[in-house]
Amino acid sequence: MTAQTDNPDSVTTVYKVSGMSCGHCEGAVSGEISEIPGVSSVKAVASSGEVTVISAARLDEDAVRAAVDEAGFELVGTV
Repeated sequence: MTAQTDNPDSVTTVYKVSGMSCGHCEGAVSGEISEIPGVSSVKAVASSGEVTVISAARLDEDAVRAAVDEAGFELVGTV
């Protein structure tokens, strides 16, 4: 899912990530994704496996996949 937020210059994308099971997992994934240029907000939820990212423009999925891999998890795709 990709949707516009209150700010017309930002994009919200929800990704599905497998393997997250706790707050530490959420923090690891959020920390890595937040390093991608243009990302302004990341919220990971282990119970649903969803990671909501707000960015200045649509992100390259390969960059998100690499960040999630670096955190030790697997990007399944977008919701």
